[in-house]
Amino acid sequence: MNPFRRVSVFCGETIEELKKASWPTFKELRRSTVAVLIGMLVLGIYVSVMDFALGGFVNTISSWVRGCIG
Repeated sequence: MNPFRRVSVFCGETIEELKKASWPTFKELRRSTVAVLIGMLVLGIYVSVMDFALGGFVNTISSWVRGCIG
C-alpha cells in the first residue's frame, strides 16, 4: 500500500476513535487540574525538605569523619 495512503487511513481511523472518546466537562477538567497542581506542590515540598535534611546529615557525617581522620 502507498505510504501516503497508509497515513491517510491512520489519520481517518484516529479521528473516528477520538469521536468515540468521552471527554471531560470543564468542571471535571478544572478539578483534575487543581488536584494535579496540589499534588505536584506537596511532592515538591517533600523532595525539597528531604534534600536539605539528607544534605545536612551527609555534611555532618562527613565533617565528623574528617575530624576523626585529620
